Amino acid sequence: MSSDKYVAYVSTYTMGDKFGIKIYDVDMEKGRFTPKDSVEITNSSYITISHNKKYLYSITDFGVEAFKILPDGELEFLNEASINGMRGCYLSTDYNDKLLFVAGYHDGKVTVLRLNKDGSIAKITDEIYHKGMGSIAERNFRPHVNCSRMTRDNKYLCVADIGMDHVKVYKVDHRKGTLKLADVVRSEPESAPRHIKFSNDGKYMYVVHELKNYIDVYHYYEVKDNPYFDKIQTISTLNDYHSGNSAASALNFSDDFHYVISSNAGDNSVVIYEHDEETGLLTKILCLPVNGSYPKDATLFPDNKHLVSLNHESNTLSFLTVDLEKGTLVLNGPTIPCDKPNSVIFHKISEKKRQSEKAGE
Repeated sequence: MSSDKYVAYVSTYTMGDKFGIKIYDVDMEKGRFTPKDSVEITNSSYITISHNKKYLYSITDFGVEAFKILPDGELEFLNEASINGMRGCYLSTDYNDKLLFVAGYHDGKVTVLRLNKDGSIAKITDEIYHKGMGSIAERNFRPHVNCSRMTRDNKYLCVADIGMDHVKVYKVDHRKGTLKLADVVRSEPESAPRHIKFSNDGKYMYVVHELKNYIDVYHYYEVKDNPYFDKIQTISTLNDYHSGNSAASALNFSDDFHYVISSNAGDNSVVIYEHDEETGLLTKILCLPVNGSYPKDATLFPDNKHLVSLNHESNTLSFLTVDLEKGTLVLNGPTIPCDKPNSVIFHKISEKKRQSEKAGE
């Protein structure tokens, strides 16, 4: 770990601040961020990094933007592309970094775009609007696509519809860049499936539900080219005692996939589970306050000794020291201001790589 350094990218909504992506140097020993730079972009509600770690993609008001990640962690703008609809809320790439998938909360649409070899975004290859009526008239009267992630075998795109209470599973035609519905994984009515993650070996799918505050765990497998998802666990994101009107938000794995992290707005807490990589099952280690309002995203530092919480309503980042053996979470210094933070990604930059590239300049 000593030869590697990290930066953290934080996506934010731009309410009076035109710099939607903040870049921080990460102090791994102290468990803190130091401001490094910021990138001009409107309402970067979500960011993702390509699987080859070379490019960063972001939602923006105008569609999506692509950036090259430089050796020191700075971002170099490549291009932007329209998604032919309302602003997206989530994006991810396939495992070959050839397709970009954008989830549209506001218009209930999944958009697929081709990616070029240089990381830039090319044309739209497919657009699918979810249809139907949800169970809660005030909010779920129509589809709200909130997350889109590939299975790790790179065969299926799983799309969480927070309005329709299900995850649609699409078979991906990588040559055409098109989607074909293969399955629907139904959640409880009024549960609001929000985010999806897969285990490192790809055998298990995790779905956090915003309104009912729990994570469902599914065993994923294929039979005769058909996907199957068997539910094996439902586990709460809250303590037995908790604040009312809580809403589950984050869903992240630790770098080593030994732990799963989620968060609760209203309760303003973070929950950490031990992840059994063989069975896929989760065991709750702790659920404790984050010293901030509406932790939209929260994740462990790569060393599993510290945690950062993005507090959307109090406009802060808070830092906590974690002892996973004792199940404790202790505030680590003052919060730092950050307007409407939404998602965070750690990115490793190698000292050796940085020095060799500098020498070649």
